[in-house]
Amino acid sequence: MNILLWHVHGSWTTSFVHGRHRYLVPVTPDRGPYGLGRARTYPWPDPAVEVTPQALATADVDLVILQRPEEQDLAAQWLGRRPGRDVPAIYVEHNTPKGDVPNTRHPMADRDDLLIAHVTHFNELFWDTGGTRTTVIEHGIVPPRVEWSGGLDRLAVVTNEPVRRWRVTGTDLMPRFARVAPLDVFGMGVAALPDALARAGFPDLPVTGYDDLPQDRMHAEVARRRAYLHLCRWTSLGLSLIEAMAMGMPVIALATTEAVDAVPADAGVLATRVDTLVEATRWLMTDRDAASRLGARGREVAKDRFGLDRFLADWDRLMEEETCASR
Repeated sequence: MNILLWHVHGSWTTSFVHGRHRYLVPVTPDRGPYGLGRARTYPWPDPAVEVTPQALATADVDLVILQRPEEQDLAAQWLGRRPGRDVPAIYVEHNTPKGDVPNTRHPMADRDDLLIAHVTHFNELFWDTGGTRTTVIEHGIVPPRVEWSGGLDRLAVVTNEPVRRWRVTGTDLMPRFARVAPLDVFGMGVAALPDALARAGFPDLPVTGYDDLPQDRMHAEVARRRAYLHLCRWTSLGLSLIEAMAMGMPVIALATTEAVDAVPADAGVLATRVDTLVEATRWLMTDRDAASRLGARGREVAKDRFGLDRFLADWDRLMEEETCASR
C-alpha cells in the first residue's frame, strides 16, 4: 500500500515505517509540525519517503493515517480527497484524554467513516468515542542494539518537555529520587531541567539533562545506568519504557495508566506510594544482582508482548480490513 502519515511521534513512527509498505511523509520548507519529513534522530528504512503537499495532489494513496484532528483538513486540501470518504482513514490515538476525565469526548467521536486505533487498552477505556469504531494495537519496538550493563549507580529517565509539563511527567517528584541517586534525563527540552528545579527550590541537585540525542546514542547511555525511572502521572505508555525493558533494565515506575499492565511485578517495582519507589531505588543501587534479575524478566516481557513483528502484523491485518471494506 501507499500510506500517507505525518511524522508526529518519532519512536512510534519508526516502528510503523519498518513494515512492507510505502510510507508518504509530508515535508514542507520550514519542516514545521505538519511537514517534518523523515526523522533525523531515528533510523528509518528507505520505504519512508518525503513528499511535498504539491506532489500529494497526484499521489496514489491507499490509506491515510491521521494522528491529530487538524490533519483531516490538511489531507483533504493536499490530496483533493476527503479522508474517510474518498480514501480510507484510520485515526491513531496516542494519548490519554485531557480535560473532563473520564468524560472527555474524543475529537473523532460519533464518526461512521473511520476507525480509531488506540495504542493502549487504558486509552480506549478512558476516551469517550461515542459510536466510532475502535480497536487497540499495542506498541511494538525496533529492538535496541545495546543491552543493559548498569555499571553506573545512576537513574535514567527518558521524557519530553519535563519543564513545561511538570506534574504530568512527574518532574516535581525528581528531587526525592535525586537525593538517593543521580538522575540523568534524556529527551527533548531537558537541558533546562536543572535550572527549573533550582527555581522551584531544589538547587544543586545531581540532575543532568541530555537533550535530544540520536536514538542509538541515547540507548547506549541509558543502558549504562542502574535502573530506569518512570514518573509520568498521566500519559500513554511510553515507548522508552518498553525499550528500557527490552535492554534488560529494571524499572521503577508510578503505578498509573497502562504501566501497571505492561510491567509485571517481577520486572520492576511499581507503586503509587512514592516512598515505596524511593526505597526501591536504594535497594537497586546496592543490590546489582536483584537489578539484573528484574531486568532479565523485563527483557522477556518486552520481547514477547512488544515485538516489532507482532506490531507490524497487527497493523497489516487492520489496514487490509479497512481498505478492503471501502472497495
